[in-house]
Amino acid sequence: MSKPTPISGFPEWTPAQRMIEQFVLDRIRGTFELYGFAPIETRSVEPLDQLLRKGETSKEVYVLRRLHADPEGATGDDALGLHFDLTVPFARYVLENAGKLQFPFRRYQIQKAWRGERPQEGRYREFLQADIDIVDRDTLPAHYEAELPLVVGDALRSLPIPPVKIQVNNRKVCEGFYRGIGLTDPEAALRAVDKLDKIGPAKVAELLAETAGASEAQAKACLALAEISAPDGSFADAVRALGVSHPLLDEGIAELTAVVETAAAHSPGLCVADLRIARGLDYYTGTVYETQLVGYERFGSICSGGRYDNLVSAGGSTYPGVGISIGVSRLLGLLFGAGELSISRSVPTCVLVAVTSEDERPASNKVAEALRSRGIPTEVSPSAAKFGKQIRYAERRGIPYVWFPGAEGDEVKDIRSGEQVAAAAGEWTPPRADLKPLVS
Repeated sequence: MSKPTPISGFPEWTPAQRMIEQFVLDRIRGTFELYGFAPIETRSVEPLDQLLRKGETSKEVYVLRRLHADPEGATGDDALGLHFDLTVPFARYVLENAGKLQFPFRRYQIQKAWRGERPQEGRYREFLQADIDIVDRDTLPAHYEAELPLVVGDALRSLPIPPVKIQVNNRKVCEGFYRGIGLTDPEAALRAVDKLDKIGPAKVAELLAETAGASEAQAKACLALAEISAPDGSFADAVRALGVSHPLLDEGIAELTAVVETAAAHSPGLCVADLRIARGLDYYTGTVYETQLVGYERFGSICSGGRYDNLVSAGGSTYPGVGISIGVSRLLGLLFGAGELSISRSVPTCVLVAVTSEDERPASNKVAEALRSRGIPTEVSPSAAKFGKQIRYAERRGIPYVWFPGAEGDEVKDIRSGEQVAAAAGEWTPPRADLKPLVS
């Protein structure tokens, strides 16, 4: 077999990186459950018509088909695609299981998603997301929009990573403002403003004129709104100073103020009202979130989401919700690339049990079983080589302790310090810091 060629955008971590990922997921999962979110997992595929129904994602969906299927006549189970996020499949899940769920339904979901975009640093075609959503039947109180940043803040603060800043806006603020200045296509204006960081104010102004029919004065007003940013409710005064009024604008200001002030009370500095944040997906209707990793702002958001009122509906029932998603692969990819995260050893093993001879291997296996039964990660030496060679094997793998079985009593050696003491497999316990690899 010839040497395989790597496929761009499909990361495969080393064992050490995978253990760091598992640590990160455990911390995130633990925080989600502290806030009362329950886990679900949905299938990897959805009907193409559902995947293409919302947002500008049609060019990014990976189509799934059998090798001998006719791509031109694909229907039903043959017209499937891999989900590009976890929100669309979650919406379908709610509709299919509404009769079994208790509302408001609080769920978390940690799964891979696939998106056929151009790979770059921290951005992949196959990636892991950690989502939380709160969905209710018919109405969803706005206070849930203020809760989600607190959950994300606590989850990310539990990790040995740089601090984060969650930028929040409310689509009602933008839409109400655009309607207040006379624009009749606020969705087009939102999509244009969402490109501000990518193409700059001048190009956005041109785009507003082309796609939203904005005059020069209207485009200038839209850009003035997008410049407003504040870590507290003072953003509202800056918006009102622009002299625009609309009932939807007032509603959005009230909701956004509640989000920012709730976050400030819980964790000062966590959230900032940033009125340039729009989010490109069409299904958001209220608060929207984007999260910057301090020092990595140039790479964009590592956690995003928002309020949606119209994504989930069936017959006369609607299921409004609010959700936010941590881009786990994106976060880890950036930090791995910068050498920010490390782990104390590249294997889970805490103790290597030496083998004095192959005839004595059963005795070493018995020691290992006794240690494992007490929760101590243990492996047995692969060969009965000289003890010096077995110790070097442990050193190469980062295993801190080597256990030497003996007819007159066992001994365990800390190969970092050289200290060797008598020990019994049913009693000895390593220091807590050595029991499992430490992530830092």
